[in-house]
Amino acid sequence: MIPEPLLEKHQATLKTFSKDRVLFNENETPKFYYQIKTGSIKMFNLTEDGKEFIQGFFEDTQSFGEPPLFGDFNYPASAMCLSDAKVYVLPKDTFLTLLKQHPDIHLKFTQMLCNRMLYKAKIIQEVSIHPPEHRVLTLLNHLKTSSNTSGLYEVNLTRQQISDLTGLRVETVIRTVKQLEKNGELTLKRHKVYI
Repeated sequence: MIPEPLLEKHQATLKTFSKDRVLFNENETPKFYYQIKTGSIKMFNLTEDGKEFIQGFFEDTQSFGEPPLFGDFNYPASAMCLSDAKVYVLPKDTFLTLLKQHPDIHLKFTQMLCNRMLYKAKIIQEVSIHPPEHRVLTLLNHLKTSSNTSGLYEVNLTRQQISDLTGLRVETVIRTVKQLEKNGELTLKRHKVYI
């Protein structure tokens, strides 16, 4: 999101985190901007019975956990490394100063946050009222649209991750994906989903 030379100019620290490392917990006060150089991160909430609800997955060049930096509220979810990761870490006040100095980057953040809000609104609607086929298809179409892919799009999520993102059981996702393939709404190749 922010070009690496600009991060380095503002003294961002490139930190290495191991798989399963928690970067911050739900309800903690936000102190840093995080941008992934390499690796993958998930943001999630835990229910009272210990079930995870995934808020999102983030990979190379993506940032995560920004809304609390702008809104001055605690983290609404936790963040954990899904793999070993190298992440740029920039103090909150330096991050906000950088955005004031670079309105073009600030505008890109606004656009990105709006896209995330649209995704959240779609998922809330899907989880509350729609059947599994509709939920899965909406998620996959959103991912394809967000990737700006015009042809066949490879979905880089496991069935478990699709389950976590849609609030469905894994078994339901597996059956749903097979039904969507049968209906011609997606393609399966070597157990990978394409849309």
